[in-house]
Amino acid sequence: MTENCSCTNCKDQLCMHKVPIFSSLDREQLDKIIELIQRRSYEKGETILFEGDLMDSVTIISGGSAKAYKNTSNGREQILYVFSEGDFFGEQNLFGDETATYSVEALEDVKTCNLSRKQFQQLIYSFPHIAVKIIDELGERMTRLENALQSIGVRNVDNRIGSILIEFARKYGIRDGSNTIIHLPLSREGIANYLGVARETVSRKFSQMENEGLILSISNKEILIPDMGKIEDIAFN
Repeated sequence: MTENCSCTNCKDQLCMHKVPIFSSLDREQLDKIIELIQRRSYEKGETILFEGDLMDSVTIISGGSAKAYKNTSNGREQILYVFSEGDFFGEQNLFGDETATYSVEALEDVKTCNLSRKQFQQLIYSFPHIAVKIIDELGERMTRLENALQSIGVRNVDNRIGSILIEFARKYGIRDGSNTIIHLPLSREGIANYLGVARETVSRKFSQMENEGLILSISNKEILIPDMGKIEDIAFN
């Protein structure tokens, strides 16, 4: 991990601009936050947070992506969430001394902005609408996790793969005419750990979808989807 200076010299690229929970703040309000931010950087594969760590700050992803995961009792990695630019974690410690319930690892080179618990609480007191946006964001996150857990026991593999492609298209997709190009944040093994299935199952399903013209592999990390409507049919039918 590399720890950098505060954000006083990076106002034009201020990470807060990228975070939905701070999107309603004006320039003057954001400038007040700049002095509180500590910036850190992590290399691909580096652990940002270990499960069981006592969290002392809220961490905002200002560049790159990271995975939140737990190791199951049988030694398998279960990915819980993929954090990308603008996402945050560590909110559990806002109102008490809590330990991390998952680990976070950089999927690529990652830059973060960090606010201590005391500083973040001061922001909430100064700007109460931030608390409302945090609740909304955490509600969406809980819904995704609940749906993921339910899908493991109820939805078939096709449904789950369709859903994860929709999620990745929303967060990492670029529209090119009628096509959607997705930079996959996870490897095939990572996607399998996210879905709770075997890696071979993911590889087989991707090959099947490619043979059917539903996706086109550009590289190991990029796929092209000609028609997102067909992926939605797979996810929800």
